[in-house]
Amino acid sequence: MALELPDLPYAYDALGPYMSKETLEFHHDKHHQAYVTNGGNLLKDSPHADKSLEDICKAAFSEGNAGLVNNVGQHYNHLHFWNWMKPNGGGKSLPGSLQAAVDSDLGGYDQMRADFINAGVTQFGSGWAWLAVKDGKLAVMKTANGENPLMHGATPILGCDVWEHSYYIDYRNARPKYLEAWFDNLVNWEYVEQLHSAA
Repeated sequence: MALELPDLPYAYDALGPYMSKETLEFHHDKHHQAYVTNGGNLLKDSPHADKSLEDICKAAFSEGNAGLVNNVGQHYNHLHFWNWMKPNGGGKSLPGSLQAAVDSDLGGYDQMRADFINAGVTQFGSGWAWLAVKDGKLAVMKTANGENPLMHGATPILGCDVWEHSYYIDYRNARPKYLEAWFDNLVNWEYVEQLHSAA
């Protein structure tokens, strides 16, 4: 499986003022590119080279292969991260079947929002906050470093990067402010619904 850096699905300045052009240039062009380069090098001589990204993530984690977990894991996470955001995103009107699942599994939109933001705020150090499908139900999760819910028996449908390179230029050390702005103004709920339907 050759790893490739995708183009962003919007212009670099499209997510302002919540995520700046400068942040996207560093985050996409430098950080994500590094995961692609390093992950590709690690896969070259790996028995996992021909597997899907999802299967590489699971195998690397079960084997304790930190290099693949953090580089291929981060590549997978970021492929979705760019699509989990859109200009004029966020808002409380979720697509129907997703709303029903949020209501039944997570106690409604406000509770889900609070729990998701709390997961990101309380993730010590680098990592991610997630909405995932586990055992047929929605769950809020958090993972460290490049890990994702695939490695923990779940399917991610929404994730927010809480590594400092995702927010430090725009928010400095105010991670809660970043998470609130991200959730309220950038989330692409249609993409979340697509992943939820497929999970």
